Order: sequence, then structure tokens, then C-alpha cells
Amino acid sequence: MTTVSGIEPRSSGKTRTNLRRDRDPQRLLPRWLQFVTIAVLLLFLLPVVYMLLISVSPDLDAAAGKIWPSTFLFRNYLDVWSTVDLAKGLVNSLIASLSAAVIATFFGLGAAYCLTRFSFRGRAPFLSSLVGLQSIPGVMIILPLFVVFSSLGSALGIPIVGSRPALILTYLTFAIPFATWLLVTNLQQIPVAFEEAAMIDGLTRFGALRKIIFPLMIPGMVVTLVFSLLVGWNDVLFASVLTTPDTQTVAIQLSAFASTTEGGALPLYGQLMAASLISAAPVVILYMIFQRQLVGGLTAGGEKG
Repeated sequence: MTTVSGIEPRSSGKTRTNLRRDRDPQRLLPRWLQFVTIAVLLLFLLPVVYMLLISVSPDLDAAAGKIWPSTFLFRNYLDVWSTVDLAKGLVNSLIASLSAAVIATFFGLGAAYCLTRFSFRGRAPFLSSLVGLQSIPGVMIILPLFVVFSSLGSALGIPIVGSRPALILTYLTFAIPFATWLLVTNLQQIPVAFEEAAMIDGLTRFGALRKIIFPLMIPGMVVTLVFSLLVGWNDVLFASVLTTPDTQTVAIQLSAFASTTEGGALPLYGQLMAASLISAAPVVILYMIFQRQLVGGLTAGGEKG
């Protein structure tokens, strides 16, 4: 008995060590595949690094094709604010994209709740149509949307084309189906028994949705909010038709800035790269802030119930 008791702790210790090694993420891939993955990631980061270098380079160095600047010109990040009305573009993009993302997330949550908690005729075709709507090119609906907004503006006597509400409504046509589909996959992982227990305790169905489902859906809603915001933030097509100089988004301003610099004697490469990095910074910061919720929401959607 003494010999057996002396051997068991060593065996269990080795077993725990082996389990920790087996669960080590670095051991899931062969070493050569790890090097290949790192090389591919570095390859994708090269354009970003090149943008950073050009943004602090003199325009002569960028025009000559020099990778490393002769002098670091950080003034490009200050001069670009006076060259381009970047602040107005960022505000317009933030208002249009964030408004559409918030509206799409809450409307998508309500639609996803009805689709997952109630059975009705046409439920399955409606779910399939959500995926089909994502495959429709934006070029096919931009003309009908423009005609509808123009006719509605003429009937009401209010200029709708060129306003922020028109842009928000346009983004919602893509964001709401996308948000609904994402939230359906997340809501299916939450057992119905949670709501039934809450309603037995006296809560209404809306109260169960607000106090039980809503807190559990926060990671999935963060994922939906971020990806719905990207629908409007990266848009160039609709914003180029449905905006005026006062409501232009930052993507349109960057496109116009790039086209105007091409006609000059020396393109403002440094300021153009600086403006591009500044316009990408809000989305990167958003990803960094909600990194944990993004990972939790994406993995929750892939679990089996």
C-alpha cells in the first residue's frame, strides 16, 4: 500500500503535465506550419507598414520609390486636416454608420427572437432569404433607391437625396438582414428553459427578453454592431450618389483627395497615406476595445446546442 501511494502522485503529476502540453495551442500545429502562418501574417502586414513609412516620408521620397524615408516628416498628420476636411468626413461616417449599426442590431435582435422562439408559416424561407439578400450587388439597387428617395422627396417637399437619413436607410437594407442572421445563430444557443423559468417567476415575455436574454446576448450583439458598422464605414458606392459636399463620408473624401492629387505637379503621397491611416484608426480602436466580446460572440455562434 505504501509503494502504490508513493507512485500515484508522480503518475497523476505526469498526466496533468501531459494534458497541459496537449492543450497548448502552440502544439496544435506542426512547427513548419507555424512558421508558414507567421510568414503569411507578416506578408499581409507589409502594406500597412509601407503606408506607415510613406505617411511620414517627404513626397519626393515617395515619388522616387524609396522605402525608408530620408527624414521623418510627422507634419503630414497635421497638414492633412487643413488640406482635406477630414473631421467633417469622419463625423458624417460615424453618424451614418453607427446609427445604422445600432438600429440594425436592435431590430435584428427582435427579429431573431421571433424566428427562434416562435413557429409560423414561412419561417424557413424567410431565414433562407436573409442569406440570399447578402448576395445582391449594391449596383443593382442603387438606381431604384435613388428613384424612390427622389420621388418621396418631391412628394413631401423635403430634399431626401443628399441627407444623412437617406444614407442610414440605405445601409439598413444590408445591415438588418445581416444582423438578424448573426443574432439567430447566437440566440439558438440560449435554452428556452431560461425564459420559461423567468415567466414562471412572474416576468412577462418582454421582461424575460430584457432581463434574461439581453444580458446573455451582449457578446453576440457586439459582434453584430461592429460588423454592421463596417457596412457603412467602408461604403463608397452609395455614399458617392446619395451625399452632398456637406454630408460626404470619409471614404468619399479620401477618393476625391486621391483623384485631385494626381493632377498636381507632385502628388501629396504623405498626406494621402496619413489620411488613410487616420480614417482606419476608429475601426481598429473599436476592434481593440471589444476584442474579448468579439471572440466570445463569434465562438458562441459556432457551438452546438
